[in-house]
Formats: sequence, C-alpha cells, structure tokens
Amino acid sequence: MTHGIKTLAIAALALCGSTAALAQSAGTWMVKTGVNQIAPQVKSDDLSASSLPNSKIDVKSDTQAIFTLGYMLTDNVSLEFFAGLPYKHEVVGDGALSGVGKLGTIKQVSPTLFAQYRFLEANSPFRPFVGAGLTYAHFYGEEGSGALTALTNPGGPPTSMSADSAFGPSFQLGASYRFDEHWFIDGSVIKTYLKTTTKLSTGQSIDTKLDPISTNLSIGYRF
Repeated sequence: MTHGIKTLAIAALALCGSTAALAQSAGTWMVKTGVNQIAPQVKSDDLSASSLPNSKIDVKSDTQAIFTLGYMLTDNVSLEFFAGLPYKHEVVGDGALSGVGKLGTIKQVSPTLFAQYRFLEANSPFRPFVGAGLTYAHFYGEEGSGALTALTNPGGPPTSMSADSAFGPSFQLGASYRFDEHWFIDGSVIKTYLKTTTKLSTGQSIDTKLDPISTNLSIGYRF
C-alpha cells in the first residue's frame, strides 16, 4: 500500500510538472484567434500637380479577425507570427479636400513576425510582454470613387489608383492571462511605422505616412 501511495505521489508530481510546462515555458506552442482594429495615424503629403494646394488624404480604421501562432524559445523569449483577414479602409479627403468625402477604398493584409520578451515566471497566470518585429503591408484591390474622378479627371474616364506595398518596424506592448492549463486570453497594442506612395492613373501621386496603431484581443490555447 505504501509503495502504491508513493507511486501515485510521483505520478502526481510528474503531472504537475507537465502542467507547468503547459504554461509559457520553453518548447510551448501557442495559437490564438481574436479581433484586431487597425487605426492609421495618417500624415499626408500634398497630392502632386495638378491639384489644389494642401490636397491631402486620410485613411479610416477597420476591424477584422486575427490569427497568431507563437513558440516559446525559452521561458521568457518567444516568437509570434501575427496575421488576419484582409482589412478594407476608406480613403477620404483631408486638408483642402476635407469636404469631398470618400475618394476610394483600399484592401490590405499586414502579416508581422515578432520577437517577444515575457516577464515573470513561466507558470505565472499573468504575464506582461513586449515585442519588436517586422510588418509587411500588402495593398491591393484599390478602387477610386466618383469624387476622385471629378477632382482629378473631370469628364474623363474613371481615375484608378494603386498603393505601393511596404515593410515597416512594429513594436508591441501586451499581456496574457492563463485561466486553466491550456486556455488563456491575450491582448496587445502595436505601433507600426509605415510609409507608402499612392499613384493615380492621371499621373499624380501622393506620399503618406500611415503609422497605424493596432489594438487586439484574443483567446488562445497552448500545448
């Protein structure tokens, strides 16, 4: 009987050890899904000639589902790949064009790879973290509006536009909370520094710093 109790005790300790390993310890994989809002913090140059002085643009926010995959390299250092469904942003007039309204729409995907440092012990339920990474913003599906054509090519064919895809550094501040062996919730704020050039079929172009702030909340599973 005593031997059986000792065997059970050793098994329980081993189970506890494996449970701890299911926290954020070295070798742990983490998958998450949730929602993310991208809010561009736009600083626009002027639209090139011929256009009114101070002809600028702004880009509206959008919210979509996200998916991430993470791996703990050590108890404190992790890698995370961050991606999501395509975002669709409205492009509107600003500056001298602020009363024009929608000039067009643009779609984008912006996968990001982060290196992260997670504070506190691996088995702590609550773990804040910081991250730094590289974002690739791929723009596509650009569509100009009737207002854009009226401004840039009145009486002519519809004005089309295209935006250059670009890389930019991203910085992350977040935290996760584990509420059982496998499941956790996770949230972060990401600042990305990104600049693009949008070209019109009229030969005009505009340089824009997008520099978005992303805010996300996810539920995750670790194994």
